Amino acid sequence: MTKTAQAVRPDTLPKTYAELVALHLPRPIHDQIAYDNTVEVVDALAGAKLNADQEDYLELLSQLVESYEAANLKPYPQATGLESLKFLLEEHGMTGDTLAELLEVDRSTAYKILKGQRNLTTEHIRRLCGRFSVGADLFLR
Repeated sequence: MTKTAQAVRPDTLPKTYAELVALHLPRPIHDQIAYDNTVEVVDALAGAKLNADQEDYLELLSQLVESYEAANLKPYPQATGLESLKFLLEEHGMTGDTLAELLEVDRSTAYKILKGQRNLTTEHIRRLCGRFSVGADLFLR
């Protein structure tokens, strides 16, 4: 399979299922080029206001992409609870000192948690979940 000649743009997408199939025939994905072409069409459809035909077509292409990814792409390694905590702190501009305030512990305890020398308690996890609006499982890995 070869790369499509022109880029697919959301504003130029066909409106009917037959026209969409003529643009990009849905087939099982067996190689990187077919994957790239299908993802390009999915990206053009995703997030746009779609009619029923376009939604059905997007659903089919998404299933083909999912199937190919499950069979051919390595899953991302899951972050540990500590890595997740450090990421959230960085994203929110927080430090070990602000973590100590949030967890209501002394600074040394907060820094020991960040160094992996101490584990989070159930109460710590409850406070973190409330502050960052995440599930407890994020910190239990």
